[in-house]
Amino acid sequence: MPYDYKPFPYVAPPGLSGPEPRHKVIIVGAGPVGLAMALDLATRGVPSVLLDDNDVVAMGSRAICWSRRSLELFTRLGIADKVLDKGETWSVGRTCHGDDEVFSFDLAAEPGQHLPPFINIQQYYIEEFLAERALADPLVDLRFRNRVIGIDQSGDGAHVTIRTPDGQYGLSADFVLACDGGRSTIRAMMDLDFEGERFDERFLIADIEMKADFPAERWFWFEPTFHDGQSALLHRQADDIYRIDLQLGWDADPEEEKKPENVIPRIEKVVGPDFELEWVSVYTFQCRRLRDFVHDRVIFLGDSAHVVSPFGARGANSGLQDVDNLGWKLAAVLAGRAPRGLLDSYNRERVAAADEDIRHSTRATRFMTPSPGMERLFRDQVLALAGKTEFARGWVNSGRLSAPCIYASTGADDPMLPAATRPGAVVPDVPQGNGWLLNRLGTDAALLAVNCAVPGGLDLPVVEMQVNALVRERFLGDAPGALYLVRPDQVVAARWITADARTVSSAVRAMWEGRE
Repeated sequence: MPYDYKPFPYVAPPGLSGPEPRHKVIIVGAGPVGLAMALDLATRGVPSVLLDDNDVVAMGSRAICWSRRSLELFTRLGIADKVLDKGETWSVGRTCHGDDEVFSFDLAAEPGQHLPPFINIQQYYIEEFLAERALADPLVDLRFRNRVIGIDQSGDGAHVTIRTPDGQYGLSADFVLACDGGRSTIRAMMDLDFEGERFDERFLIADIEMKADFPAERWFWFEPTFHDGQSALLHRQADDIYRIDLQLGWDADPEEEKKPENVIPRIEKVVGPDFELEWVSVYTFQCRRLRDFVHDRVIFLGDSAHVVSPFGARGANSGLQDVDNLGWKLAAVLAGRAPRGLLDSYNRERVAAADEDIRHSTRATRFMTPSPGMERLFRDQVLALAGKTEFARGWVNSGRLSAPCIYASTGADDPMLPAATRPGAVVPDVPQGNGWLLNRLGTDAALLAVNCAVPGGLDLPVVEMQVNALVRERFLGDAPGALYLVRPDQVVAARWITADARTVSSAVRAMWEGRE
């Protein structure tokens, strides 16, 4: 059955009848990033007002491919079970040249993980699940049909002007978080623009409903016969909905291509005639970002801060990693636990992460849509070799799949310990007793003790890890034991084979000051 787009209730805000007290945080945009940001702050005891100019979830599937790291965040926010029950998990990707498969991969080969590498579920379900949680949370004031039409900053706060069906009002807050997407009105009102590259290429994306036995796998075709030698992608989603992406070329007229009489014959060549067209859109490749994500009291996250070409699932997943990075830092600043300079580390780390995503997406775009000459020759030769030789398959680029960024870090490190858990990397999950390590970490910093004595006198939660084969491989290597200082976003801040209380305390101070 087609998704039922039920409107959320509009409630006249109190600011229409009199001035509201100053808020700690105003979040603009109730998409996945804005909703997750409000809930993440709520888990840390920070109230927020979340404003959205609409009253329904996103139309069409939009972001569909959610990574393991996003599922780990959804676990903390209380929606992972719903996502896993509704979505289509997958780990196998198949790459074809023409109509022939040249190679495949299986991301499930990594042992010791309780969450799948990726799950496909339409963005409207993610927004629905997050909105339900937000509406039930007393620390989230979610206001629909509240459109921000003005913003200004003073030295100690920011003020927004809001239009509602009942009139205009204003709100002030310590910080405003812009989560209002690629066409951000906040960004436009502040006269900020993206830097980066637009590509002369368009893709058509369509949701179709059909009963079929296509497995829940990622299928990518270079130059298939069913699509005039261009590229195509197929993903299975929830409710027997399939996503099809078809390369169009820059000369295609987007409005003409979206007409059902033009879309349906294209899709029939891929899957046959037995389907219903649910939604269609046309997008242009671009890989761009703001120069800076922090502008005094206004902070940008998600597509309002950076946009990439969709192949590789780096859009929404990267936005959720912005949430992961900013939430604990903003909560600490608001509580007086950390200086405002800690927010500079959000800017530094997430700008670097955006640049990494942009590099991967740009390379994928150039491989999928090569320019005439050497780019085209290289692409064609790699595809020809990939079906015959193992070494060439790593060069085939249909989108390097999203993975957490490893931040540059000056945190204490012992080179004897495994590289996978170095400072700046997200702590890998491993089995612990009847559960999992990440579920034992709360929303604060913690010290992981792996077969190692813990220094006394530390005001820090300690998680004593049980040593098993995976723990030894990922946390110890050849070392007899180790201590790991883990940030509230589950990123390693520092690690030692042995350390005294003074050394650990110094690393903790550096973490809260954004110096690690």
